[in-house]
Amino acid sequence: MERKDFDTLKKNLISLGYTVRCFETSSEAVGYLDSEIDNQTVGFGGSMTLEEMGLYEQLSKHNKVFWHHRLPKGKTNSEIRAEANAAAIYISSVNGISENGEIINIDGNCNRVASIFYGHKKVYLVIGENKIEKDYDSALYRARNVAAPLNAKRLGAKTPCAEKADHCYNCKSPERICRGLSVLWGKPMTGDFEVILIHEKLGF
Repeated sequence: MERKDFDTLKKNLISLGYTVRCFETSSEAVGYLDSEIDNQTVGFGGSMTLEEMGLYEQLSKHNKVFWHHRLPKGKTNSEIRAEANAAAIYISSVNGISENGEIINIDGNCNRVASIFYGHKKVYLVIGENKIEKDYDSALYRARNVAAPLNAKRLGAKTPCAEKADHCYNCKSPERICRGLSVLWGKPMTGDFEVILIHEKLGF
């Protein structure tokens, strides 16, 4: 994959109110987040980016991290999602981001988009360069026709898009995972938001 220039995106994100950090590798980003987040309650959104980075394992050494990808014994998926949504810090990736700084996510349970929008002391959005598109329409297309089908296939959903993971069929399947769409045109008025850009292909 061709290396993408972060300069324009970083400039636009800063103008929209975000703090922005750029890293060459995911391991460097993990090291930074590990140094910044200590003795906190931390919620994770569903994310293959965070999975591939090994961030949960690192932060769990000195934080209380809630992630439904790592269910503790005796806890349900719903209970861990609720605890993640109540945490001081929330970490997620995104499904698409435009060079203008528009941040797009598609969600099934909508716990992730809800937490990104509101309720935490600080939100970190961790983004591999494969998520970056030139404009809003391209970022939305990516979220619907690249990220969502690949996630549906990963989850084994019985949906048309999961069979080939090729594009969105706008189905009415009971197992449809794209139920809610969120767009951040700028940093929300409350809470701190930090965008972590990484020069690697991460997640879907």
